[in-house]
Amino acid sequence: MKKILLCISLFYTLCLPQAQAADTDAARLVAKMKGQTPIFTDLKQLADEIGGRPTGSSANAKAVLWAEQKFKDIGVNVTVEPFDMPRFWLENQSSATVTGPDVRFTPRVVAMPFSTGTDNAGLKAPLLNGGTGAEADIARLGTAAKGAWVLIQTPVLDDAAGLNGLFREYMDAIDIEQRLEEARVAGLIYMSSRRHNLLYRHLSSKGAANKLPILVMEREEAQRAQRLLQGGKALSFSARINVEDGPTFTAYNVIGEIKGASHPEEIVLIGAHLDSFDLGTGALDNGSNVSMVIDIARQITALGLKPRRTIRFALWNGEEQGLYGSFGYTKRHAAELDHHVMATSYDMGTGKISGFFLNGRDEFLPALNNVLEPVADLGPFTHINHPVVGTDNFDFMMQGVANLVAAQDSANYASNYHAQSDTFDKVNQAQLKLNSAIAAAVTFGLADREDISWERYTAEKVKYLVDSTDLPRQMKAFGIWQDWLDNKRGIKHD
Repeated sequence: MKKILLCISLFYTLCLPQAQAADTDAARLVAKMKGQTPIFTDLKQLADEIGGRPTGSSANAKAVLWAEQKFKDIGVNVTVEPFDMPRFWLENQSSATVTGPDVRFTPRVVAMPFSTGTDNAGLKAPLLNGGTGAEADIARLGTAAKGAWVLIQTPVLDDAAGLNGLFREYMDAIDIEQRLEEARVAGLIYMSSRRHNLLYRHLSSKGAANKLPILVMEREEAQRAQRLLQGGKALSFSARINVEDGPTFTAYNVIGEIKGASHPEEIVLIGAHLDSFDLGTGALDNGSNVSMVIDIARQITALGLKPRRTIRFALWNGEEQGLYGSFGYTKRHAAELDHHVMATSYDMGTGKISGFFLNGRDEFLPALNNVLEPVADLGPFTHINHPVVGTDNFDFMMQGVANLVAAQDSANYASNYHAQSDTFDKVNQAQLKLNSAIAAAVTFGLADREDISWERYTAEKVKYLVDSTDLPRQMKAFGIWQDWLDNKRGIKHD
């Protein structure tokens, strides 16, 4: 998952009364979700057997077939829907060597998504200390930066730093990458923000438009290089970056569906992204929530529940590279968007669901309060009325569709984010079961609610939301701001 959150301005804390034990459909579903289900069997299959699954990889293709079969086995309608990815990118292997007078070592490195590659001879250039990448740090390098590899120091990202530290890492990258591109460096090296030689990768601020070699170097070896540079050693850095880099290609979302009994044209969508990066196995991000979405479909079907509205269970692809699967869905289903009552995203591992991001729209707060009543014992829930970019709510929000993002405790999410350590053993199994009960209550509750009092936003309202919040800065962090300006993404606007 890719998340940015700044300037949160308005909170609603809900201390709901304890739900009565009446045998309502929602209460039956919540009880079923809390009980024994195959959710962990599914997650082990996805994370341990299929493993890391970047969009375009053979593992991702297996994951699509796996998810399709899961929905078929449950007995819900399922479609595999194509969409366009703007650029093919997979890393095969990257390696590096640092050399200097009486110095030679080979730090472990990985390429950032959409990093450019090198030929077999690699790319050798002087290695410079770029400090934290602040304007003064890059200015200090002067003309020496041109044609050099520049090493950038990062703050430690651990569970104490949490999501705030992760958000800061994304936001800092916007200016760092712009400065180094303007300085015409040979390439950019980020010191890994994780201790203990842990490597990870996440999207650069330019996204698929990136034209720089960008690497992450294990923290301890990057600090070694930094100390040598600070001590006056002249160092060179040589990297071989072997990537598969190609043009537009077709990828696939997997969409399950339970038809509504009385308002089948109205749609409540619950989504989680199926793809992951490949250093770990994508258990926290986002296999846990994929398994949850599948299990909610399974238990609604097993109980024979018939919600008033249609429920769509969306397993997105292309999320990690720029939210392209959900973008493709909004294009493919453009004629239906007026009838999408809600699109909800789950994408933050297995930390406790503490509420929801309302994304600038509090008019459906009373309905949200109501559908959370069957899980009141799992609260209180604090809702945040501020728009967020970084997961698959984005294109729904920019199309004016009501949307929610689960707000979760950071738990162990940040330290394992997109890293080698994102594996099944990090999953909080007890909390995932409780989260699944909350998500089921919200999904079924909205689908079975008698009345819906909100409508799709107009272009004017969407534009006001963008102009009156920090959405521009967030969109810049993921290289999608220009697409909004050019009317390539979002509702058509002036």
